[in-house]
Amino acid sequence: MANKQQKSKAVGDKGMPPQPPGPTKQRFRPGMVALRQIRQYQKSTELLLRCLPFQHLVWEIASQYKKDFHFQYLVFGALQEACETYLVSLFEDAQICAIQRKTVMKKDIWLVRQIRGEVQHVPPAELHPSILLLEKICI
Repeated sequence: MANKQQKSKAVGDKGMPPQPPGPTKQRFRPGMVALRQIRQYQKSTELLLRCLPFQHLVWEIASQYKKDFHFQYLVFGALQEACETYLVSLFEDAQICAIQRKTVMKKDIWLVRQIRGEVQHVPPAELHPSILLLEKICI
């Protein structure tokens, strides 16, 4: 019987499985990484969307209205800045509406757009202010 006790102690202490060698990965509390990323993005002034996919989107939307569009390079920067400003303010207001849930949902964004006076079922040209800006610049 003493032989069995010695074997069990030799295999592992208190029945715990042996830990792998090397350093363990640090675990952060839930939400800490997200808060760090929020602070990082608030300090930065760089654009959040990548430039080339945004340009493709603008060309795609513009081609629905007129086939032969030519843009100056600065137009894309102005449009992207306006779009990101609109989206950030929309999500900030939606977060305020969803403060008790801590999760932004589709109905929160719909509520914010209703409060702002943006109608839900509208033609695509009035859906985003950036598209209206695009039309004003190109005409």
